Amino acid sequence: MSQEGIDTIELESSRMASGGHDAGDEAHLSPTTHSNRSNSVYETRYQKSLRHYLTREALPKESHYRNLNSIVDGSARPTLDDLHNNTYREQQVVLHRWVEDPFLREGGVSALKQRQGSADPEAPQATLRGKVIKFGWLEGVYMRCLLNIWGVMLFLRVSWMVGQSGIIQALIIVICANLVTVITTLSMSAVATNGRIQAGGVYYMISRSLGPEFGGSIGLMFTVANSIAAATYIIGFCDSLKDMLKYEFDGTTVIDGGVNDTRVVGTVTLVAVLGLAIVGMDWVTRVQMGLLFLLIGSQIDFIVGAFIGPTSTEEEAQGFLGFNLEVIKENVIADYRRFEGSNQNIFSVFGVFFPAVTGIVAGANLSGDLKDPAVAIPKGTLGAIFTTFITYIIYPVFLGAATLRDASGNVTLYESYINETSEEEYHFRDNPVFTNQSCNVGEPGDEREPCEYGLQNSAQVMELMAAWGPLIYAGCFAATLSSAIASLVGAPRVLQALAKDKLYPGIFLFSKGYGANNDPVRGYLLVFVISLGCIMIGDLNVVGTLLSNFFLASYSLINFSCFHASLIKSPGWRPGFKYYNLWVSLVGGLLCLIVMFLIDWVMALVTFVVVIALYLFVSYRNPDVNWGSSTQAQTYVTALKATLDLVSVEEHVKNYRPQLLVLSGTAGSRPPLIDFAHSITKNISLLSLGHVIQGPQTQRIRNALTRQSYNWLSRHKIRAFYSLVEGNNLEEGSRSLFQLVGLGKLRPNMVLLGYKANWGKCERQELKAYFNTLHEALDMYLGVAILRVPQGLDYSQIIEDEDTPVIMNGTDTNITSNVEDMKRNQSAGQLSLDDNASEASTPPGSPKPERTAGTDDANAMKRRPSIADLYRGPGGVELSKEVLTNITMFKRKQKKGTIDVWWLYDDGGLTLLLPYILTTRSQWSGCKLRVFALANRKDELDMEQRSMANLLAKFRIDYSDVIVIPDVAKKAAESSRMEFDKLIEDFKTKSSEEISKENEGLLISEAELLGQREKTNRHIRLRELLLENSKDASLVVMTLPMPRKSSVSAPLYMAWIETLTRDMPPFLLIRGNQTSVLTFYS
Repeated sequence: MSQEGIDTIELESSRMASGGHDAGDEAHLSPTTHSNRSNSVYETRYQKSLRHYLTREALPKESHYRNLNSIVDGSARPTLDDLHNNTYREQQVVLHRWVEDPFLREGGVSALKQRQGSADPEAPQATLRGKVIKFGWLEGVYMRCLLNIWGVMLFLRVSWMVGQSGIIQALIIVICANLVTVITTLSMSAVATNGRIQAGGVYYMISRSLGPEFGGSIGLMFTVANSIAAATYIIGFCDSLKDMLKYEFDGTTVIDGGVNDTRVVGTVTLVAVLGLAIVGMDWVTRVQMGLLFLLIGSQIDFIVGAFIGPTSTEEEAQGFLGFNLEVIKENVIADYRRFEGSNQNIFSVFGVFFPAVTGIVAGANLSGDLKDPAVAIPKGTLGAIFTTFITYIIYPVFLGAATLRDASGNVTLYESYINETSEEEYHFRDNPVFTNQSCNVGEPGDEREPCEYGLQNSAQVMELMAAWGPLIYAGCFAATLSSAIASLVGAPRVLQALAKDKLYPGIFLFSKGYGANNDPVRGYLLVFVISLGCIMIGDLNVVGTLLSNFFLASYSLINFSCFHASLIKSPGWRPGFKYYNLWVSLVGGLLCLIVMFLIDWVMALVTFVVVIALYLFVSYRNPDVNWGSSTQAQTYVTALKATLDLVSVEEHVKNYRPQLLVLSGTAGSRPPLIDFAHSITKNISLLSLGHVIQGPQTQRIRNALTRQSYNWLSRHKIRAFYSLVEGNNLEEGSRSLFQLVGLGKLRPNMVLLGYKANWGKCERQELKAYFNTLHEALDMYLGVAILRVPQGLDYSQIIEDEDTPVIMNGTDTNITSNVEDMKRNQSAGQLSLDDNASEASTPPGSPKPERTAGTDDANAMKRRPSIADLYRGPGGVELSKEVLTNITMFKRKQKKGTIDVWWLYDDGGLTLLLPYILTTRSQWSGCKLRVFALANRKDELDMEQRSMANLLAKFRIDYSDVIVIPDVAKKAAESSRMEFDKLIEDFKTKSSEEISKENEGLLISEAELLGQREKTNRHIRLRELLLENSKDASLVVMTLPMPRKSSVSAPLYMAWIETLTRDMPPFLLIRGNQTSVLTFYS
C-alpha cells in the first residue's frame, strides 16, 4: 500500500498475533518503521498507543476513580488478575463489540449503557430535554447568601439590639454571631472540598461525613424547617405590607387589616413563588437578582438618610437627631429593659439577633445546580459573610450615633420646648419628648405605656432615618420574599436527595425530577402544601425559635463532621480547602449548641429530642448504604484501640469466655451448627466461622465467598467473623485457621465441628484429615467440641442462598454476578473441604429440584420477616415444615426438659460451663441441668454425690439433680458389643505389619483392639447408660474422649463417638484444654 508521498506503517505479521499486548512478551513486539518519500526509515514503535501496543497497564485516568468505571473508550483499569495471572477479562471484548455491533456504533454511550443495564450515576441523564442551568459562585452562592443574611431582621431588630445593648455590646454581639458563622463556613468548606459534592446541600455533606443516621435526621428536619420558614417569611412580608398600608396609606386594608389579610396576601404570594420555582432556576435567579438590587438600594437609602439627618421636626420628635456626639455617649452603654414579658440581658439579645446572620447554607443547598460546588461554596459563602459583617458592624454605629432610645413623637411638645428654651441652654436630654414626662422611658416602677418611638420601642427606626422611607419597606419586602424563595427552592432539593437515599419509608416518590435540571416538582408541591397550612394559621411566633434551633443543629453537625474527620485522621480526608482546624471546628460546634440554649432552652431540648428520635429511627432501619463516613472510620479506630488495649489486660479465670472457631464452611451451609454456636456466644463473645477450600482460587472467588457469608450472617442477625483459607485437605486448612484466626487476645480458645456421620463410607484420607484436625486443635491448646444432631447439619444441597443459586442434582453452583470466572461445573460446595466437618447425610424431607431460577439482585438483600422466607429451596421453592423445623431447631424456644451433662473427666470445667451458659439463653431457659459423674468405687457413691453437689454449689451453678454412675467399668452387654464390632468390621486387620504407610492410622489391628479393650468397653457401657438415662433429654453434653496420639486409630476413635451419639438427642462432645475455666473464688 506504499505510494509516493504517502507515509506507511510496516508491521510484521507476528504483531497481529494474539497475546502480543504485554510488554514482557518481546517476541511479539517487532520494531515499527516509518518510511517517507526520501526513503529514510526510523522507528515509530514508541509513538503508538502505550496501552494498546506495549502493555496492559493503564495510565492514571479520572474515569478509573468514578463510582462506575467508564468503559466507553475501552480504558477500564485492568484487575490484578489481568496483570499478574495474565487472565482474560470480559470487558476487553467491549471494543470489539463496539466495532461489530451497529446498535452500539449508532447509539453511542447511551446505547451501550442501555444494553448493559447500568449507567454511571454521576453522568447526566440522556433522556432529559431542555437547557441545563448551572451557576457559578457569584450568582449561585454569594448572591443567595447575601439575600438570606440580609433578612428582615436587618430592618426590624438591629435598632432594638442597639437600644438594649448599647453600641459596644451590640458590636460584641455582631462579632460573636459572625464568629460562629465563619467557623461553620470554614468547616463546611473543608467538607465541601473533600470530594465531589452532589445535590442535597447540607444533607449531602452531613450524611456523607457522619453517616445516614445524622444526615437523615438533619435532612428531614431541614426540609420541614425550610417549609415552615417559607411561610414565616411570607407572613413577615404580609405584616410589612400591612404596616406600610397603615402608616403610608392612611390605614388602608385588604379585608380586615388582621389575620385574614395575611391569609389572602400570603396565599397569593405563595402561589406566585411556587410558579416561579416551577418555571425554573434561571427565572428564580433573575428575580432574586432584582430583589438583591432592591435590598442594596434600600440600604443605600438608609446610609444616605443617616448622613443627611432629620428633615423635619416630626423626625426629631421621634428620636432621630442625626449624628451627634452626645447621642453616641447616651447610647454607648447598655440599657437592658423588660421586653415582651421577660427581662433582657446580653445573652437574650444575642439569641434574638443571631437568626439575622444565619442563611449561610442557602448556596450550599443548591449544590446540585452549581458548576463547581467545591469552589463556589467556600468562595461565595465566605464572601457573603464578609460583606454582611461589614454592614452589620456599620449599621449599629449609625443607629446608635443618630437616634435616641426613647421618644414620644409628640411634635407639639417638642416644638414648644425648643421655642421656650434658648439655644445656649437647650439640651435634648431635657426635652420632655425624650423623658418620662411624656412617656415611660423604662424607669423601674413606671406603669405607663412605653414610648412609641426610639431604638427601644420602634421597629421602623431605619425607615425613619432613610432618605425615602418607602424604599425601606421595599427592602423589607425584598428580604422576606428572597428568603421565602430560597426556602421554597432549597427544601425540595434537600428532600429529593433524601428520598433518593431511601432513608425513610414513603418518601421515595419525591426523588423524581423533571426537566434538564432535574427539578423536584413533587417536592415543590409538598412544601407548598405545608407552607399554605402554616399561612392559614397566620401567626408562627411559637415555632420561630424552633426553626432557628433546627438550623443551628445542622450547623453544629457540620462543625462536628469536620472535627471528627480531622480527629480520626482517615487517609480519605483530604479537603482542598486548607484553612480549617479541628479544634476550631469543635469550638464552633459547641458554640452552636450554646446559642441554641441562649435562644430558647426549651426549644433546644425539643430539637435534641427530635434529632435523637430520627437518628434512632434511621439506625433501626439500618439502611444499606456505604458512603465512607467518618463514623465508619471511627469504628475501625475504636476497634483497633480496644484490641490493642486488650493485649495488655491480664487474663483471669473469672473473665473467661468461650471464643469459638466454627468449622462451618460457607455461612449458609450448616445453619444449625452456626445457630448453636451463636446461642453460646450471643454477640458477647467471639464467634468466627472457618472455611477451607481447595486452592488455588482467584481473589475474586475468595471475595465473593466472603461477601456471601457476611450477607447471610447479616440477614440472620448473627454477629460473627468469617475466615477463608486454602488447603489441600481439611487438616492442612484447619491448621492454618487455628494458627491465624484472631488478633491479639481476641482469638478463638475452642473449636466447634459438626460430626462426620459418613466416616465409615468416605474416602480413607478424608477420615484421616478429619481425625487429624482434632489433633491439630489439641496441639494448639484449643478446646474441642463436636456437635451431632439426628437430622444432620449440612443443608448446602437443600437451601439456596439468596446470593447463590444452587443446582441440586448436578455439580454446578454459580456465584452469579459476583464471580465471573468461577470454574465451570465446580460448585462452592465442591471447593469447600469443610464438608467433612459436619453431618454428611442429606437431611430428610428435602426437595429435589433439577434446575435453578435466578435470584433478582433487587431482592437479594431484601429483608424478610419470617423464617420460612429466610430459608428457601433451589429456585426459591418453599421448604417443607419438617425441613424448616430441623434447620431452625436451635433458633426456636426449646421445650421444657433437661440438659444432661455427663462430666466424666475434669477438663478444666468447660464441659460444665458451656451447658450452664446455654441455660442463660432465652431458647434454653426452660431446661434444667442434670449432672452425671463417675464414681471411683461403688462403696463411695454417697460421698461422691455429696462432693459433686458441693462443688456445683461453690461454682454457683444451678442444677436439678446430680447422678453418680457407679458401674461404668461393668462389662457391656453382648448385643451392644456386636453392634460395635459391625462398625469397625471394614477397618480390621489381623497384624499391624499388614498396614502400609499410606493406611497408617486408618486400619485397626488386633493389637490395638486388645490394648484399647477397656476403653472400648467403657464407651459401649456409657452408651447403655445414655440410653437408660438421657434418651429423652433436650441436649446431651459429654466429655469428649481424648484422641491419644499413636494409641488410637481414626476408625476406632470414630467408632467410639458413633457408639456414644447414635440415635440420641442433639449431642455435644466437649474437651477443654485442661485449664480451669471455673472458679469459686471471688
